[in-house]
Amino acid sequence: MKKIKIAGGIVVVAAAVTVALLWQNGNTRADDVAGNTALTGQPPAASDAEAVMRGKYIAIAGDCVACHTAPGSKAPFSGGYAISTPFGGIFASNITPDNEYGIGKWTERDFYRAVRHGKGKHGENLYPAMPYNAYVKVSDADMHDLWMYMRSVKPVHYKAPETNLPFPYNIRLAMMGWNLLFFENKGFTPDPSKSAEWNRGAYLVQGLEHCAACHTPKNIIGGDTSAYLQGSNLSEWYAPEITSNTYTGIGNWSEDQVVDYLKLGSNHVAVASGPMAEAVTNSTQHLSDKDLHAIAAYIKSQPGSDRKKPAPLAADSAQMKMGADVYSVNCTACHNSDGKGIPNLAASLANNPAIMGPDGSSLITTVLQGGRGAVTAGNPTSGAMPSFAWKLSDEQVAAVTTYIRNAWGNAAPAIDAKEVAGKRSLLKLPSQMPENSPKSH
Repeated sequence: MKKIKIAGGIVVVAAAVTVALLWQNGNTRADDVAGNTALTGQPPAASDAEAVMRGKYIAIAGDCVACHTAPGSKAPFSGGYAISTPFGGIFASNITPDNEYGIGKWTERDFYRAVRHGKGKHGENLYPAMPYNAYVKVSDADMHDLWMYMRSVKPVHYKAPETNLPFPYNIRLAMMGWNLLFFENKGFTPDPSKSAEWNRGAYLVQGLEHCAACHTPKNIIGGDTSAYLQGSNLSEWYAPEITSNTYTGIGNWSEDQVVDYLKLGSNHVAVASGPMAEAVTNSTQHLSDKDLHAIAAYIKSQPGSDRKKPAPLAADSAQMKMGADVYSVNCTACHNSDGKGIPNLAASLANNPAIMGPDGSSLITTVLQGGRGAVTAGNPTSGAMPSFAWKLSDEQVAAVTTYIRNAWGNAAPAIDAKEVAGKRSLLKLPSQMPENSPKSH
């Protein structure tokens, strides 16, 4: 009987703690803002012009347009972009002030709760593809300015596709459990032991820029692990480590080199491609130099992983020899025989930390699919790489990527042909064309 009472007491305590945490995580009292009635269909008053301009900067820092605009659409913020997740595609909503399909009938309080707490207008739980777990750190002042800006954009009468994930991921109520585990209902708290610049960088990285959404690895149900900013697989791509680690991180980059990368889309080594090219083009290139330096100061201060550079693979192995041959024929024109590339055009492959990460997804995808670097005001031409899926076999792609990861002082694990085949299938790219086909000559 005593054991039953103890067990019952434990259950009661656990239930009470769970209820308390659910209440804390679901508490949106901080979003009870004054003057929260939407001016449906009305542009902001002239006196609000400064708030609108500040809000535009906030929207750029938050990269709102990237997810809330469908590829090829000329209607910004109208939704329809399918955000790829391991659980299926999640369609971003229309956030223009359209009365029927957008947020035209929302109040400012509705807006705050959606952005900072993942709660829809009718109380439904949003999926964390909307990074409310980062935006919860956005200040009241910035949220108000963002709201003023979003009211000023052109309404678009467009119904974005509905998100229909398979069971059990379609049960939105389950997001309460996810929030209990991974959502910290807490705004940004400055560290008094750090400089104002560092704290500004922390505010931007942790909140508006939501860098952890891509650069922090996730667990099996999509929550951030403790390996903060230490690199994460994004299916087709790998978001590299962006910490002070000198092997796979950016510990050897100066602050100015980090700023160049974020502002120009390239620096002494790297050229932004894939999702990062989009982030640079839409967001970071438009930030002030002061904010970019703050971001650089903060991320370079992060301790990062304990990865250390291993010995490179033997140059005389069969795979490395094949890779050297493939590289010589197909890659030297742009990336040079020494792997140093062309500044601001073709990435340097030598001593490039992203090349040596534990996951070669980005390198494989780039070889198979090709790509284009970020287009910025400071580097409007950028660079482009053709697809080699038609020309190279899975074995050849594995060989050349393994060679790149272990030449010119680089060192990293080998890439397997099966991994390349999986990526080719994921990207829906054709197999290598027969040697006697017209395109192969």
